[in-house]
Amino acid sequence: MPINVLIVDDSAVVRQVVSEELGRETDIKVIGAAADPIFAQERMKLQWPDVIVLDIEMPRMDGITFLKKLMVERPTPVVICSSLTEKGAAITLEALSSGALGIITKPSIGVRDFLQDSSSDLISAVRAAYAATGRLKLLRSIPATPPAVPPAKQPATAMSFVTEKIQSPKLTADAIMDAPNGMPVVGQTERIVAVGISTGGVQALEQILPMLSADCPAMAIVQHMPEKFTATFAARLNTLCRIEVKEAQNNDKLLRGRALIAPGGKHLLVKRAAGHYYVEVIDGPLVSRHRPSVDVLFRSVAKCAGRNALGVIMTGMGDDGAKGLKEMRESGAATVAQDEASCIVFGMPKEAIRLGAADNVASLGDIPGLIERGAQRPLSR
Repeated sequence: MPINVLIVDDSAVVRQVVSEELGRETDIKVIGAAADPIFAQERMKLQWPDVIVLDIEMPRMDGITFLKKLMVERPTPVVICSSLTEKGAAITLEALSSGALGIITKPSIGVRDFLQDSSSDLISAVRAAYAATGRLKLLRSIPATPPAVPPAKQPATAMSFVTEKIQSPKLTADAIMDAPNGMPVVGQTERIVAVGISTGGVQALEQILPMLSADCPAMAIVQHMPEKFTATFAARLNTLCRIEVKEAQNNDKLLRGRALIAPGGKHLLVKRAAGHYYVEVIDGPLVSRHRPSVDVLFRSVAKCAGRNALGVIMTGMGDDGAKGLKEMRESGAATVAQDEASCIVFGMPKEAIRLGAADNVASLGDIPGLIERGAQRPLSR
């Protein structure tokens, strides 16, 4: 059966272009288009959609209000069609936190050409959202215990070190995946955690990161998210957590009590110098169909940290990160895949498990405890 899609957007151009692009796919059927949520609700009385492509700013009822109402009354996969502005990023992240599963960005001008050029992202987002059908209430059942008012963050400390800035940010996919190993791990005592996550990741990270102590191991995180959204996402998480959460910048140090989020549209690699870990943020082609790519992060951690690392692959569509997690395990790192029961989309973890990349399979509620333990050995195999 095709995926039945309803488009809700006050722009006639957006409704037309999105309908045309989705209509070309044999497994997707556009069952209607509405100029605002009021019209959409009337249309949904005739046929309930499998996926809704939803704008935020609309007359009569805004997209956020409609989304929250939908998630309470009848949870349905939603893909947000949002602007690229910083204001749009903040509102869209509120939508993702409220249950939306994907983002399609659109500029203020040249919308038709942009959406046509980005049709593959639109189609992938709809398919990923559909894969979560029936699982949108999962995260609400996972208890989280963030502090009502997060304690003041203690400044992270570490010995200073000097490293050269990246000289050539334009790299091939092979060059990114085959970056040099750096110095040997001998003598390194700090533990680091690398996390890869995609569809359903906003809600999942908002569940687990506030549960971490202010002294948890250093973390590097790749969350599949468009450019301009990750800085706002990191800032949002930082207000919820006892740890420091920030969008990664080139040469940022990985320190206890700090989580670095890969910037949208950039790859994130972990490096080592003078006995300490830091990150490089680089341009480059898509790897495993993504930028940032979880495979790029995991493979860099396998090369520079080995058994001093923990790799965690979580909810998401596709297979990005599965091969990188296997390389981490082969390098001696502890590895964890989120279990099917707690995943919004059991794609990335499923592929990692199939490849034999995961030491442990754990529920969302158990992952904070595993992160606190960091790369401590042994995790049962």
